[in-house]
Amino acid sequence: MGYTLVVDDSATERAIITGCLQGVGINVSVAVSGEEALAKIQQDFPDLIILDVVLPGRSGFEICRELKGSDHTNKIPIILCSTKATEIDKFWGMKQGADAYILKPINQQEFVGKVKELIA
Repeated sequence: MGYTLVVDDSATERAIITGCLQGVGINVSVAVSGEEALAKIQQDFPDLIILDVVLPGRSGFEICRELKGSDHTNKIPIILCSTKATEIDKFWGMKQGADAYILKPINQQEFVGKVKELIA
């Protein structure tokens, strides 16, 4: 069985998202930076990536663009998760190849629904 990779530098957000996913029986791995996420993905491809936009080092937008630009990782669904709520942020996130853009604080029902839809 695969897993979902949660990439967020906030321990609180990681705990909320991880708890939400584990509550519906999804295996979770976490990373606190884009670099750590890329290293984990090299070892084992996740079924889905939940990616914060604001990260130390490279932004979630950059990581998303890199993953979607590679033949090896472009099929992995990515949900960008951010407090950046403007239409331009959402537009820019989708332009980087994200499969969904969800605002924080997450609506857990909406979030789980989107996760299930993308890994079905």
